[in-house]
Amino acid sequence: MSRLFRIGLTQFRATRDRDANLAIASDLIRQCAGADLVVLPENGLHLGSNVEMREAALRLDSAPLHHLANLARETATPVLLGGFKRLCEDGVIRNSAVLYDDRGELVATYDKIHLFDARIAGQSFEASSVEKAGNQPLIVDLNGVRIGVTICYDVRFPELYRRLALSGAEVLLVPAAFTQTTGAAHWHTLLRARAIENAGFVVASATVRGQDGGDAFETYGHALAVDPWGEVLADLGTDGPVARIVDLDLDKVAAVRGKLPVLDHVRPDAYAADPVIIAVETHRQKENC
Repeated sequence: MSRLFRIGLTQFRATRDRDANLAIASDLIRQCAGADLVVLPENGLHLGSNVEMREAALRLDSAPLHHLANLARETATPVLLGGFKRLCEDGVIRNSAVLYDDRGELVATYDKIHLFDARIAGQSFEASSVEKAGNQPLIVDLNGVRIGVTICYDVRFPELYRRLALSGAEVLLVPAAFTQTTGAAHWHTLLRARAIENAGFVVASATVRGQDGGDAFETYGHALAVDPWGEVLADLGTDGPVARIVDLDLDKVAAVRGKLPVLDHVRPDAYAADPVIIAVETHRQKENC
């Protein structure tokens, strides 16, 4: 019998209206009731300018998070909120993903390790002006299934995913709010690459077309589920709000890792050595153009 893990993939348009966003997210969770896990996207509770998102930071004991915890308990379904601005006890803001189990208990928190400081299509994204980076990778063992938790921009750093895979992760989560520009160019390639090189499932819930004036930005959507061979199991396109339960056959992880045992062939001893740099100059006379 196959080891099936049923995961709720979600996508919706996030705006500055937290109450509206929370209502949409709640409806999607209810649609996925009974799944092994439901994943909400990064910035799903609030998507605005840096200043607005800083001001909208939430403590873990805030009402919106209590609501999600209660919903996880009511539906008996674990819920991962895939990234929100968390106001910590020391006053620092972090971009955090939190996991509530089927009893509504907060069982895990992950702080985004890589912050999105970039200039894309005429817009400046300075995440470090709002939040502080985390430094601790996270794997959640959910009923015997090891799940690596990451957030959005983390996906551009394959070292993190290799570390998670080497620690036994079979499923890699990438809840995101990718920009329209970077998403169209890189989203599918990055997610499929992380799945292929680690022979694991990649599941990425997403916000879609979240532009709402001011400094808020348009997001790409295309929430994806990818199998260990790199095949796309689900692509939610630019629809929203939408939820889909995707069945992950975890036996595929062992099957692919058995055929292509790349994780057994990793050579950290070799990578630790400084590369030899050999300078070569050609002696051919350059032609005048």
